[in-house]
Amino acid sequence: MENFDFNLESLTAMAIAYGLKLLLAIITLIIGLWVIKIIMRTLGKTMERRNIDATLRQFVHSVLGILLKIMLIISVISMVGIEMTSFVAILAAAGLAVGMALSGTLQNFAGGVIIVLFKPFKIGDFITAQGFTGTVHEIQIFNTIIKTLDNVTVIVPNGALSTNPITNFSVEPQRRTEMVFGIGYGDDMDKAREIIKALIAADARILQDPEPFVAVTELADSSVNITVRLWAESSNLWGMRFDFIENVKKAFDREGISIPFPQRDVHVYQAK
Repeated sequence: MENFDFNLESLTAMAIAYGLKLLLAIITLIIGLWVIKIIMRTLGKTMERRNIDATLRQFVHSVLGILLKIMLIISVISMVGIEMTSFVAILAAAGLAVGMALSGTLQNFAGGVIIVLFKPFKIGDFITAQGFTGTVHEIQIFNTIIKTLDNVTVIVPNGALSTNPITNFSVEPQRRTEMVFGIGYGDDMDKAREIIKALIAADARILQDPEPFVAVTELADSSVNITVRLWAESSNLWGMRFDFIENVKKAFDREGISIPFPQRDVHVYQAK
């Protein structure tokens, strides 16, 4: 009976000791997560005030948040009483196994680092990559989020982005667009050119340097093709292009310039 009382007292003392450690660890975990949240919020505001690039801000925010949480978890585990040497050995072995299983994920992480360092694109750029075209909405540790023109969210792995071609439409402040207008062989080419040049002069979005290009470039099967190459600010390019095509059609209609379209003659023979 005395041994039973002794063992019960020992178990009670041990339970109280470990219970206090566990309680302290839980409190530390809760406070630590709260402190990390404050640190990350403060860091984000500080980087924003200093006008640090948005791409770098998001990447640093994600990486630092994960590192701080890992450090907190290790600290909490050590407070419970688990030997850190054994834990580190187990963690290293588990890390090796997980690393081999998640080699693609590590490649995506490396791709994210390359994107942040070399900046083939940044948040807000309009790009085409991996068969998707849209605006870069967010660059995360492992993935890049693209918003397409029809407001669809596409998540693209950073590993693929860092090793495959990317078309970035937002790098240059000015861009050129090319349009081809076909007129009939019986129409006046000089008049058609003058109409196009007048429309160019009337649109303030069209840059005069580099000089606009207007010339007959092809005598096609059913039309005389006039090629027009225009420069504009990247932000104005598509609006200018769409309006210009519409204005050319209306001006040609007013001035009697025809725009040929494919026609087919069908001959019907009645068999005897």
